[in-house]
Amino acid sequence: MKVLVIGGGAIEHAIVWRLSQSRHVNKIYCCPGNAGIAEIAECIDVSPNNLSAFVDFVKYEWIDLTIVGTEGLFLKGIVDVFEKQGCRVLGLDKKAAQLVSNRAFLKNLMRFHRIPTAEYKVFTSYLHAEDYVRLKGAPIVIKTNSTSEERGIIVASTVEEAIDTLRLIMKDRLFGEAGKQVIIEEVLNGEKISFIILTDEKSVIPFAGLYKYQRLFDGDKGPNTRGMGAFSPSGVITKELSTAIMVKIMKPIIKALKAEGIKYKGFLSADLIINKNKPYVLEFSGYLGDPETQTILPSLKTDFAEVALAITEEKLSDIDIRWKQETAVCIVSSSKGYPDKYQKGFVVTGLEKIKTMKDVIVFHDGTTFKGDDIVTSGGRVVSVTATGDDIKDASNKAYEAIEKINFKGMHYRKDIGI
Repeated sequence: MKVLVIGGGAIEHAIVWRLSQSRHVNKIYCCPGNAGIAEIAECIDVSPNNLSAFVDFVKYEWIDLTIVGTEGLFLKGIVDVFEKQGCRVLGLDKKAAQLVSNRAFLKNLMRFHRIPTAEYKVFTSYLHAEDYVRLKGAPIVIKTNSTSEERGIIVASTVEEAIDTLRLIMKDRLFGEAGKQVIIEEVLNGEKISFIILTDEKSVIPFAGLYKYQRLFDGDKGPNTRGMGAFSPSGVITKELSTAIMVKIMKPIIKALKAEGIKYKGFLSADLIINKNKPYVLEFSGYLGDPETQTILPSLKTDFAEVALAITEEKLSDIDIRWKQETAVCIVSSSKGYPDKYQKGFVVTGLEKIKTMKDVIVFHDGTTFKGDDIVTSGGRVVSVTATGDDIKDASNKAYEAIEKINFKGMHYRKDIGI
């Protein structure tokens, strides 16, 4: 079968890499791709705003399955367009994308359906938000309504810091239109984990759990990011906790969406906090996530193409999800200045040295070609994933590998899995 993967980051690289090992797949296209993806797939150049061009390409090349990894395209309605044209596609339609693009919608939905999450209020008025912060005190969490702004979650440790943050977001529009509405919520303490499910509407099944390092610097310091590293499986997630997460959060949120007239088919990733052995929702993502995808796919034994087809054909109950008995550790490297302003165009060296290493794979994120050189093109550059007998073994392999890579301004955490 022929598969098109839409996106150009580490998520898509991991998906393309996993599809390349499928017994069902004989041709992979990717748009736009990156320097790593180009080694295993044919990269095509189609504007992300030209949805009809994607459909034309899929029909002309007789593509059997399209996998959309870019969350922004869900909101543009790419899945709606594909389905209308009878093209098989894995991703969220425009209505379902609200779950992961609109924090106020999500928080209100969880409150109405009694899904455990932090206490919160939504504000469009700076003055009302300021009064609420003074009433509640600090520490306190301030979020932009839009999840597309990666820096849009700030944990303020003092009331003064919270008010300054509100001013930057709501008055100075630091994050643009994403700051028109803010969510202010209580700080929950506990272990942070990610939990991923699969659903085809008929079935909701657990897929994977992992521990994710969200902050930029060692010791969980600095600004929030998509994640600077992860390991799986997470020692936090017991069988009892997994059951509680499914019963209290994952199944109810799918049921809640159905009640709203929203069909949800695909992956759903939840960032959770475990407080006194009880799970609470911090965020939802409508795709596998970064660095979740790079962390878990190397350990997946089940053919990923079969998983994707089972979701689109609503036959998820027929598939058996199997995993290798190993631990995976992923370390993300970033450009200096990330997640704020950063420079790009720096040559990346050392990648060839890693290709001969056992149990290690490099997933490209922000890379491209400049002549014969691979250069940086984004804030997140490459992720290194290693598998081993235990977390120490996998972590040692991952750090041995990432130390071989170099580019100007390279940064990565030194405490992943340590």
